[in-house]
Amino acid sequence: MYRVFIIEDDGKIAAILKNKMEQYGYAAETATDFRDLLPELESFGPQLVLLDINLPYFDGYYWCRQIRSRSNVPIIFISARAGEMDQVMAIENGGDDYITKPIQLELLMAKVRGVLRRSYGEYAKSEGREAGDAPEGASMELNAGGLRLLMSRNELDWDGKRVELTKNEGLLAECLMRRPGHIVARETLLEALWDDVQFVDDNTLTVNVTRLRKKLEELGLPKAIETIRGQGYKLSLEGPQTGGSR
Repeated sequence: MYRVFIIEDDGKIAAILKNKMEQYGYAAETATDFRDLLPELESFGPQLVLLDINLPYFDGYYWCRQIRSRSNVPIIFISARAGEMDQVMAIENGGDDYITKPIQLELLMAKVRGVLRRSYGEYAKSEGREAGDAPEGASMELNAGGLRLLMSRNELDWDGKRVELTKNEGLLAECLMRRPGHIVARETLLEALWDDVQFVDDNTLTVNVTRLRKKLEELGLPKAIETIRGQGYKLSLEGPQTGGSR
């Protein structure tokens, strides 16, 4: 049974969300201490977090960063803020998806199911990563020109340096590393990250690519991802890796 932690200070909305999660067979808890949410969250150990932006004491962006510093648990923002920049900020601060109020509950559940499938279900087992393909405890990985993606740990390794990735960063890295030197269409990347592509702003993909680029820069690969205007992105590890890339 998946556990969903609901961070929403409106008691009525929180109760509706909790009831909906339980109707679908999930265990759900609502936050009570908005001064310090982390002890409650860590005690419950959720597989998914629903997070409002407008909260007492600290906003949802702050709590998303705090959660992200400790965990890669998927986070769906739920907010009355419908502006494009609010959604971009949610993704930049570590969120995986975004839905606006008033909440369309069936759309929310579609997003919840999609995130859980990608993170823990059948979509988390992409080609070559089925449970029986390797001995228990083995570290499944992709290698592209010396850049290694440790898929079981969601980490990138290059020249002895290693960085941890979020779920979406890991999925992006996997898509690009399966076709190094080739253009991967934006539509392909969108479909790999989100089930309901029609609800995803194109800027959301751009933000996630930017975050992956920053991780690659930390490894010393600032020009590893090329933008192919009007087509998509390409992983290129040939040539000198100096300077920035946009």
